[in-house]
Amino acid sequence: MAAPAITQNPPEIDYWLLSPMLVVFGAAVIGVLIEAFVPTARRRAVQLGLALAAVGAAFVLTILITGSLPEGEAGVGVAFGSVAVDPVSVFLQGTVLVLGFISLLLIAENRSGESAFAAQAAAVPGSEEEREHVMAGSQHTEVYPLVLFALLGMQLFPAAGDFLTMFVALEVMSLPLYLLCGLARRRRLFSQEAAVKYFLLGSFSSAFFLFGIAMIYGYAGSVSFAEVAAAVDEGGGPLFPDGGGRPLLLLGIGMVAVGLLFKVGAVPFHNWKPDVYQGAPTPITALMASCTLVAAFGALLRVFYVPFGPSAADWAPMLWVVAVLTMVVAAVIAVTQRDIKRLLAYSSVVHAGFVLTAVVAASPEGLAGAMFYLAAYGFTTIGAFAVVTLVRTHENGPEANELSQWAGLGRTSPLLAGSLALFLLAFAGIPLTSGFIGKFAVFEAAMAAGATPLVVVGVLSSAVTAFFYVRIIVLMFFTEPAEGGPIVVRAGAFTGSAIAIGVAATFLLGVFPSPVLDNLVPQPGQQQSESLLSAVEGER
Repeated sequence: MAAPAITQNPPEIDYWLLSPMLVVFGAAVIGVLIEAFVPTARRRAVQLGLALAAVGAAFVLTILITGSLPEGEAGVGVAFGSVAVDPVSVFLQGTVLVLGFISLLLIAENRSGESAFAAQAAAVPGSEEEREHVMAGSQHTEVYPLVLFALLGMQLFPAAGDFLTMFVALEVMSLPLYLLCGLARRRRLFSQEAAVKYFLLGSFSSAFFLFGIAMIYGYAGSVSFAEVAAAVDEGGGPLFPDGGGRPLLLLGIGMVAVGLLFKVGAVPFHNWKPDVYQGAPTPITALMASCTLVAAFGALLRVFYVPFGPSAADWAPMLWVVAVLTMVVAAVIAVTQRDIKRLLAYSSVVHAGFVLTAVVAASPEGLAGAMFYLAAYGFTTIGAFAVVTLVRTHENGPEANELSQWAGLGRTSPLLAGSLALFLLAFAGIPLTSGFIGKFAVFEAAMAAGATPLVVVGVLSSAVTAFFYVRIIVLMFFTEPAEGGPIVVRAGAFTGSAIAIGVAATFLLGVFPSPVLDNLVPQPGQQQSESLLSAVEGER
């Protein structure tokens, strides 16, 4: 064997192309230092300003990077191909940053000195220590650097160019979310239970993902997406020139799929979603339901389109089964839900099944449809959870999550109920909403790829989901308000802005989708279909 090449040249890294992630990372580190050195009274304002400024600056840099990508090339690889910068990753990163900015608005809402987060998470729920912190007006400002670290992982997750970088991004994204889920101000034990469930199940899924990486490395002799794709295309890596390593490849695909499908909440890896969505602080639920879903599906698209692309015939039947189960099982269970957050959790699972139909298509049209769907769904779901934060059981009470408590809301708060009705109609895929365009795009891609039975199941599942969405609308507008019904608190500037942005995006993407479909999302064509692979080949 030839001796390994030794180089004394330092690596060349294009920091400009990495600048959006570097800005978020730098702000997160500074946020940690702020917790140590800035006085308590000023900490919240400084942390909030830093977080919003960092996310906004990162989004501006992302837009500038879009215009600076080399013309005539699908994309470039940065840091020896470990990070792919191409139209797909840039679009997904921009979407994550916009949705993250809106989520920060919800997180920052502070009514009469009371936020959605516990005064002191380390205190035992119901203890004298916790009561003292509540009376003293203590606030958990650590949530802002935690959110920034989570957003950093979400930016890197869909842009990873090899499996190890993707695993690091997965952990950077997940670990802050495990903590944030246990910080709810009310129903503390329930929130901590959700955090523990999410942590344990997330750890198992990460283990599956890591074992899958080991199998793929054994098969291809590399963790680079480009080299794995070449090995799959050639029928085996250096150790298996005769194709005898196929069992390793299939095991690796299956285990990696478990880790990624857990993050998107596909059946049968969805059981964490209802409990975590219900127990976590609602602003964090909105963050997970939007940003995490975009990042997770971005990573899933990159993995199945790039390293596993040449073996689509092997994994497509598996995703067919998962997509059908996800759409059918979640839709049926959602009909029985009486808690609004659990219902929206199962709704998220159903929508994950719809996006999986585009992944199964394994085509440029499927890629474009999935990306549009993720962006449209993200705005809508943040708006829906923003509405949930405003409906309370009583003055200064917890959120009214029981559906029966929403009776007559359309008569007492028509504007708020109308906003939620628009979001629910978008979830159902009613025309003139972003949900209709998103479903049309993913179903059209699946039809073009010959997955007509999958589309039929999707349409039937949409009809089932429309039932419980319309049921909520009927409950709000055509039912008499119950005596002693819920109180609608006045929307603050942050929550009101989040709802207004959600309404505007849901309507505009449904009526004028062309600017996104024609300019931001890669258009169907051979060059774009190869962009995910070309970018990771740039610097190896």
